[in-house]
Amino acid sequence: MSAKAHPEMPEQAVWVVFTGRADLVWLRLLRSGFRHCFLAMHDGERWTTLDPLASRLVVGHPPVEADFDLPGFYRGVGLRVLGPFVPRAPEARWLPPLAPLSCVTVVLRVLGLRRALLLTPWQLYRFLRRHGKEQNPRKITLTSGA
Repeated sequence: MSAKAHPEMPEQAVWVVFTGRADLVWLRLLRSGFRHCFLAMHDGERWTTLDPLASRLVVGHPPVEADFDLPGFYRGVGLRVLGPFVPRAPEARWLPPLAPLSCVTVVLRVLGLRRALLLTPWQLYRFLRRHGKEQNPRKITLTSGA
């Protein structure tokens, strides 16, 4: 699949939100504040959230105006937020990524990244902090080394 396969799709800005919420008991073993992650995406017209929970994938459209600062709201309630990121263009591959479905793998797929060794939200946070390259004050594009 190439980027031209979906020319009608608007460019999205993606923020990754990290939280200490733990729906499953074993998640409490993970680093405090980094037990779960989800996405907030903006396409210029509305916000969409993508929250991969243990039992289902929740897609939502918060009832806020298009110019509402949703990442700022999340920061204001004490969550860590990285972004905005611009997802990488789709590219053809021989095999799909082989990884269990988790909040981290959902974030990686939306951003267009393949990183088999990123398993926890803390590892994802550190990776995005290191490899996110700010190109202008509003958008962060993932570097080619990512």
